[in-house]
Amino acid sequence: MSLIDCSTIRRLIAGDEVAFREVYDFHSEQVYQLAFRFLKDTAWSEEIVQDVFLKLWLNREGLDDQGNIWLYLYVIAKRLCLNKLREVRKSGELLEQLMRNIEVAVNVSEEQLMAEELEQHAERLISSLPKQQQLIFKLSREEGLTHNEIAQKLGISPNTVKNHMVQALKTLKSTLQQSGYTYLQALVFLSLGQL
Repeated sequence: MSLIDCSTIRRLIAGDEVAFREVYDFHSEQVYQLAFRFLKDTAWSEEIVQDVFLKLWLNREGLDDQGNIWLYLYVIAKRLCLNKLREVRKSGELLEQLMRNIEVAVNVSEEQLMAEELEQHAERLISSLPKQQQLIFKLSREEGLTHNEIAQKLGISPNTVKNHMVQALKTLKSTLQQSGYTYLQALVFLSLGQL
């Protein structure tokens, strides 16, 4: 989708609902993300989106058709977010909810970071396995092949495939644990094959 141009803003000023929908479709996600950065709450952020676009529609005749519509929406959204935060600060219950949401957001970010670190670390470990183990592990975990399918593909016995897999998993689990990851983290990671 292209940027909102002057003709769309002129149509919006004139009360064209299609132009309003174009602006909404183009900018509503940005408004939501901005609100969520402040409020850490999906319902409150969705409310801000609705309020911002309601204000846009009600005040459309005062828009500058040469202006930056995103800047206009940004200013309204930020002001509404700050008003919401003032309201939250006055209510013990809402403040508690905000603190819980912030804690959840921080935990999710930390978990994502840990998962990325674990994945990078496991990638390095897999690269350090002997070539045959590395190949068999990747065929099993990345391509989802069975031991028999791997055996056929590589022209070796299913038993050899199994031995290589057992050895690769043993090496990876113990090395991941030595690196400070819990047995459960290593096990989940290796069983899911998130590579």
